[in-house]
Amino acid sequence: MAEDQKRFRDHFSGAAPQYAAFRPLYPLSLFQALAEGVPLRRRAWDCATGNGQAAVGLARHFDHVIATDASAEQLALALFHARVTYARACAERSPLRGHCVDLVTVAQALHWFDRPAFFAEARRVLSPGGLLAVWSYGLPEIEPALDRLLGAFYHDVVGPYWPAERRMVENGYRSIQFPFEEVLIVSPPMEAVWSLEDLSGYLGTWSATLRYRAALGRDPIPELLDAMRPAWGQDDRRRAVRWPLSVRAGRTRA
Repeated sequence: MAEDQKRFRDHFSGAAPQYAAFRPLYPLSLFQALAEGVPLRRRAWDCATGNGQAAVGLARHFDHVIATDASAEQLALALFHARVTYARACAERSPLRGHCVDLVTVAQALHWFDRPAFFAEARRVLSPGGLLAVWSYGLPEIEPALDRLLGAFYHDVVGPYWPAERRMVENGYRSIQFPFEEVLIVSPPMEAVWSLEDLSGYLGTWSATLRYRAALGRDPIPELLDAMRPAWGQDDRRRAVRWPLSVRAGRTRA
C-alpha cells in the first residue's frame, strides 16, 4: 500500500467534507440498469468510492458492496449502509480475491488511474459474465445565461488549473482505450435542486478550484456568484441543476 500511495495523486482529501456535502447523487435508475446487466448480484466493487455515493446506490441491488478508496479522509466521511464494506486501497491493487465480483464500478475517477493496471485488476476480480462500468460528468446545466457564466469560469478562470486528465472527462471517456466488449448502458442525467450556496459549495470541490486557491491564495468563486446573481435571483432561490452522464461499460473479452 505504501508504494501505491506514492503513485496516488490526491486532489480531494483536503476537501473531503465539502465533497461529501456538495457532490450530487447519481440517479437510482443507473444502478438498476447496472444490476440488470449482470447475471448474478452477489458482490460489487465500487472503486475510488470517495464518500460512498455510488456504493450506497449499488447496495440496493447487490448482496454485498466492497467500496475502496486511496484517501483515508474520504473514507472517514463515507455513508453508512449495512451491505457496504469500506477499505483503503488503490484502484490498481485491490484486496479482493480473483473472480469474486459480478460488477466493478468507477464513478468520475477513471481519469486518475493507471488505466492498464486497473483494467488488468478489474479482469482479475470479475466473475464470468461480470461487468465493468465507468462513468463521468462535466459541467452542470441550469439555464443559458447561467451556463455561459459557468462555462467562462470553467475555461477561463480556473481553466489553467485543471489537471491534464480532465480532458478525458470533457469527452466522456471516449478517448480512452477500453479493452472490454462494450455493453450499452443508458443513464438519465444527475439532477439536484440547489440554492446559490449549494452551487458555490459544489464548485469549491473542483480540483481546479482547489489548485487555484492554493496557487493564488484567494477564492475565485465569490466573483462568479456576484456575476450570477442577476440571472439567479435571491441566493436562497432553488433552481434545477442537471449533469448529463456518460457511461462506458463492458465485459471481459474471451
